[in-house]
Amino acid sequence: MMGKGAVTSGGWRGMNGTQRRLALLFAGGFALILVLVGIANAESTLSEFATQGIPEPPGHVWIWEATSIAAWITAFPAIWQAVARIRPPRVPWGWVAAALVLGSLIASGWHIALMVAFRKLIYAAEGEHYRFFGIIADRLLYEYRKDVVAYAQFVGLAAVVQWALARAANPPAEPPRTLAVSDGAVTHHVPADEIASVSAAGNYVEIAWGPRTLLHRATLAAVADELGPAFVRIHRGRLVRRDAIRRIETEKSGDFTVELADGATLRGSRRYRAALEGAGE
Repeated sequence: MMGKGAVTSGGWRGMNGTQRRLALLFAGGFALILVLVGIANAESTLSEFATQGIPEPPGHVWIWEATSIAAWITAFPAIWQAVARIRPPRVPWGWVAAALVLGSLIASGWHIALMVAFRKLIYAAEGEHYRFFGIIADRLLYEYRKDVVAYAQFVGLAAVVQWALARAANPPAEPPRTLAVSDGAVTHHVPADEIASVSAAGNYVEIAWGPRTLLHRATLAAVADELGPAFVRIHRGRLVRRDAIRRIETEKSGDFTVELADGATLRGSRRYRAALEGAGE
């Protein structure tokens, strides 16, 4: 699904960095595929004409492919929007199937009308006349059969790209950090967001966890690495959780006192005051 609508309604500015990179990657791949398919089709047509002895100038064949690609490019935004809005479970599968069939007729009609208009303009600029009917029997049916294949590919591409962009808009949430603290035969997995402070105590650290203080055999530096940037050092032997800070009182010497949400007060060294900019103020 489209998640929060970041793909269809937020536009380019509504995307995050990952979505923008994906969008550029898919757009570049789409353009490359169109060019390669156009080249392959043109070369195939030229080879077939040569085999059958049909005296068609190669330039005309390349014009046909280029105008076909240009017409499909103009149709793709409408296909993109239709896929975004007409999809299960938002729309029942029966209606989706009906919309796909109707959409194939509309897309093919648009593609044919626009590519013929392009060709007539280019031929007229060269002093020639482009004739769409009369060359191939049942020309409209012939073009529609080809267009259905292209239309199905574009619908599938739009669905896959939108799914990928929606996934990028809502990346899986990181599991909350926990600290494994052994207490005799029991190991506590303490949520980091419940730890108020950590203080060095010889070969151990004291962890303030709610009303309890746990003794954990580790260095303060190792615990700081485990807890991550949510914790800040206020003293060479003390860490506090940023979100737990409610007030900071700085003295003339530069040293300071931190008041935590639970009412505890801890002394801090002026050496670490800069790291607390914006916290508790």
